[in-house]
Formats: sequence, C-alpha cells, structure tokens
Amino acid sequence: MKELRIGMIGYGFMGKTHSNAYLQAARFFDSEHKPVLKALCARNQEKAQPFADNWGYESVESDWRELLKRDDIDAVDVCTPNNLHKEIAIEAAKAGKMILCEKPLAMDAAEGEEMCQAVEAAGVANMVWYNYRRVPAVSLAKQILESGKLGRIFHYRANFLQDWTISADVPQGGAATWRLDVEAAGSGVTGDLLAHCIDTAIWLNGSINNVSAMTETFVKERVHAETGEKQAVGIDDACAFLCRFDNGSMGLFESTRYARGHKALYTLEINGEHASMRWDLHDLHRLEYFDHSDEGIVRGWRSVHVSDGDQPYMGNWWVPGLQIGYEHSFTHQVADFLKSLDTGEPAAPSFRDALETQKVCDAVLKSAADSRWENV
Repeated sequence: MKELRIGMIGYGFMGKTHSNAYLQAARFFDSEHKPVLKALCARNQEKAQPFADNWGYESVESDWRELLKRDDIDAVDVCTPNNLHKEIAIEAAKAGKMILCEKPLAMDAAEGEEMCQAVEAAGVANMVWYNYRRVPAVSLAKQILESGKLGRIFHYRANFLQDWTISADVPQGGAATWRLDVEAAGSGVTGDLLAHCIDTAIWLNGSINNVSAMTETFVKERVHAETGEKQAVGIDDACAFLCRFDNGSMGLFESTRYARGHKALYTLEINGEHASMRWDLHDLHRLEYFDHSDEGIVRGWRSVHVSDGDQPYMGNWWVPGLQIGYEHSFTHQVADFLKSLDTGEPAAPSFRDALETQKVCDAVLKSAADSRWENV
C-alpha cells in the first residue's frame, strides 16, 4: 500500500472532520493508498500540539512555507480562512504537492482562476471539500436524476438556515469568528453556506446561467476580536436569489444566519415532469421521493431509508437499516480522492469545478449590489 503523506494547514472544526476522514477512509474503503497524518501546521504551535497529539500527527510546523519545503509531504490540506487559500494553493502547486482545499475555493473568481491555472500547470491532483455531494441520500438523488425518472426538470430550490450571529455582541475577526470579517472571508452566507447549496445544485441539475439576488446585513457594526474596536461589518448576513439553469429549470435559493431556531437547516427539493425528490440535512439518511406514475390510491411521498448495500457508499458500512452521519461525507470524499489516485481519473469537485460555484457566488453578490439580473 502506498502512503499518502498529509500536511494539514489549520486545525479548527474542519481540521477535525478532515483528520477523522483520513483515519477512517482506508479502513472502510479499498485503495492502493493509505493516508498518513504527517504534519500539522498552525501559527500557534503551542495550541496546535494537543490537536496533533490527539489525532496522531507526527509533527507540528508553525510556518506553512516550511511545510511546503518538506520532502515527506505528498498532499497539502488547506483548512485556513478563505483569504489564505490562493497563496497557499499556488505555492503548494509550485512545490509539486497535491492539494485538498476547503470551500469556497477563493475570495472571488479571479483568485480562483489563478489557483486553477497553477494546479493545471503543475499537473497536481486537486480537490475542494464540498462534502454534501457525498451524503449517500444526495448521491442517490444524483443517480435517480441521471436515470431520467424525473423527466424534464422544472424547479430546484434549496435553503441553508442558521441563527448563530443574531446577537450584536458576537465579534468579528479572530480565530473563532473570522467568517464575519470580510477581509478574511470575502463574503458572508453566500460563500459560507450558499456555496454548498450551489455546488450541490450544479452537480445535480447542471450549470446556472443567470441570477437575481438580494442580500442584507442586519448588524451594521461589530467589535473586532483582535483590535477590540467597533467597525463596519462587510459581509452579508442573509442572501436570497432566483436563477435559471441551462436546462431551463428555475432555481430559488435562500441562506441566513438570522433564522431563530435553525442551527444548520439545509434542504433541497427538485420537481420534475414525472417525479420529485427532497432531502433534509437534519434527516440526512433519508431521501423523500414522489412518483406520479404510482397508482392513484397509494400515490404520495415515500421516505427512502438510505442504508442498503446497493445504495451509494452504504455497502462499505453497516448492515441494512443502520444509518451513518455527517462525518461520513468527509470519509467518502477522502475515499473518492484515494480512488482517483488509484485510477488516474481526476478527483471531483476539482478546483475547476469549484470555480464554477465561485462564479455563481460572484454573480449573486454583484446582482444584490446592482439590483439587477447578472449573467454567470
């Protein structure tokens, strides 16, 4: 078995999910490659060391540039705030490292294009962590769509609702709340939450060609965690947009951090000529399905419990009837990345795939700013 020696940059919440995925993937999925947690990189080495010890990283670095110089690192996992993605990814590509980058790809599409050109010029394997593709129920929805069972698609709708920033006392900036700082994040819910919805939508329903959006920032000023000074908030707290897909269907998307009572409500629904499907992250192991061809007296929504071995990914887990959870979507993503190394086929979503989502996000923000339809 070939070792895939991982160097991870950053170690927050995503660091945990990725580390767990690396440890589990080769145990549950057959591959010629086995991830090895070689090095963890973080600015504060003292704080990073307990994390490294807990997850089994062999060493700790405090400078990502030094990490890239190491000959014992094959792949770099970029788990940093968004404003660091571009520089790290480009330098990693120049160093010949494979790159697994957290989403969104970059601060904007222009940065993303530079990143794509860098990895393509270097010829290094690359992937972006849009993990919801790998939830078995969502992968099953993809399989059903490709079978043609839904017929012509009319509508795609998705939302991602949270409530954690409602208080004006929540600061912006710093290690814990960098997602509220436009300098670190680039945008608010558009790049953080809607990017997930957009990636899944493009994967399931095809490209988006134009959008009409509105955004709102409900709390206009927040204290910066690092300076202690109150300053203007530059990110979007909420975003809603309409769109048209290349296949002629209509899209409706909404995301907010101001939906009291919702911690992470991500839902999607697809309505077709013959059938419809819907999925809810809070019930992630189920796919709701409606087929108009069913006999009228029993026609209605059915709940498909995605746990059988002939359903996506589930043959590698437990016996039918026993479900899996959120963390397994990351394990599936690592397993698919390892498979791509085995076969030589590109991993997905690649940087180039993720750039398409970035372009939609850019168009959404521009549309909201200009109050008009924007082409992607």
